[in-house]
Amino acid sequence: MTEVHLREASTSSSSPRVKPSPKPSKISGKFFYAPSDDGTDENLLILLHGLGDTHVPFSKLGKSLKLPQTAILALRAPEQVPFLYEDAWQWYPSFDDLGEPIARPNPTPAIEFLTKTVDYLTGECTWPLERIHLFGFAQGGSVAVEYALAMWKKQLLSSSTKSIASASADAAAVSEAQPPAPALRALGSIVTISGPLLSYPTLSQPCPTPLFVAHRPPPAETALPSTALTAFRKAFEKVTESKMGGRAAAGMPASREEWEPIMRFWSECLGRRQVEGLYEVMSGMSAA
Repeated sequence: MTEVHLREASTSSSSPRVKPSPKPSKISGKFFYAPSDDGTDENLLILLHGLGDTHVPFSKLGKSLKLPQTAILALRAPEQVPFLYEDAWQWYPSFDDLGEPIARPNPTPAIEFLTKTVDYLTGECTWPLERIHLFGFAQGGSVAVEYALAMWKKQLLSSSTKSIASASADAAAVSEAQPPAPALRALGSIVTISGPLLSYPTLSQPCPTPLFVAHRPPPAETALPSTALTAFRKAFEKVTESKMGGRAAAGMPASREEWEPIMRFWSECLGRRQVEGLYEVMSGMSAA
């Protein structure tokens, strides 16, 4: 008669299953955070709204997605849009003193804001960087890709500097006194909806973060410039493109058909933790 034994299944991650909620004192500006509905915070989806919006609609969007083992964090941009009396926010200065759009905006304020936020999330909130995923619309999408590249460039520069220093030192002394260089790290994934790069990518090595680009053709207000896809493919190793319908007034995905490729992309990129308490059924000899 065959013996049946049970062995508790091992978990796939050493980070806590339930992550601490972000503290308002640690993130500049308003935000909305919700842990995963299924009680396992394996992934964090950060949502970045577009120009003139707030985090509120994106907090509702994040909740409605119900991604498995995924907490959501909808951030409000750090700057209020000038000349407007309504609740409208921008990620970086977008208008000049006359109220005209800036042709070549500088995303540095947004990159610094996200850098501080992600450093806090990976530190005190214990999120692994590779389990953090960004979703941005229009200006928010541009911020997502610019931040990812800025972080990647910084790591490449640091790695290159250490390599040069090691090569110029005595090999024996280096192996004895210096620890190995830390591995390069990247975000889990990025989805940008009609948000192009604002800078021309100059990288010695493309960023390995998987990138999904959804966009509408002209005459849609959020149509990407013709050079946008070329720039993305130069900057990122893996780029997935999705062309949405040509409704001129539409920006965000507005149907099941337009959301389906994004959900498929997430199914390939989101991490999955083995749920604690599950057991593996084993037959034959007792497990050691």
